[in-house]
Amino acid sequence: YQFVSVVLADTEDIWQKVFQTIDQWYREPTLVIYSQRVNTRCGAGDARMGPFYCPADEKIYIDLSFYDELASQFEAPGDFAQAYVIAHEVGHHVQNLLGISSQVAAKRGQPDYNEYSVRLELQADYLAGLWARKNQRYLESGDIEEAMRAANQIGDDAIQKRMQGKVVPHAFTHGTSEQRMRWFQRGMEIATMEGADTFVQRYEDL
Repeated sequence: YQFVSVVLADTEDIWQKVFQTIDQWYREPTLVIYSQRVNTRCGAGDARMGPFYCPADEKIYIDLSFYDELASQFEAPGDFAQAYVIAHEVGHHVQNLLGISSQVAAKRGQPDYNEYSVRLELQADYLAGLWARKNQRYLESGDIEEAMRAANQIGDDAIQKRMQGKVVPHAFTHGTSEQRMRWFQRGMEIATMEGADTFVQRYEDL
């Protein structure tokens, strides 16, 4: 709990500065720690969903047992892997403040909604990478590898193969392991809001 609170505070410092560069005000999200189930303005939350962000109440929800799964089931242990998870959800908060989330939500029910969902998730990975770049003075050797390992293990293809024994691309909602690692890395390398162009590129080129 102390660790995720410190990570969240650090994201606030960095995103306040980034938002100043685009002449916007950063409104801080709220972190909610829960166990097993929780009620949100986005509906009922369940620990099996993993960490999630609710745009309606601007809160990040996490059952801390997820970190045990990240280490054991997903083979992605380490403090920075845990920090990446928080940074990704904060990325969704940034998208919400900028009006991107509502634009994607408006696509719900359309045939290409899953593609927009993937674009949204990869952009959140980019934003997590941007945060990591701005946060480098705190990084230790091997930290980025921890985050990349986590991104690799929670790609749609990796999860589908683990759960179903096969990969179903048309059902992707978050992007492949390779895509998630690449956009996180891109966020670290470019580290500007202009680089978060997942909605500009052709879907096949993501």
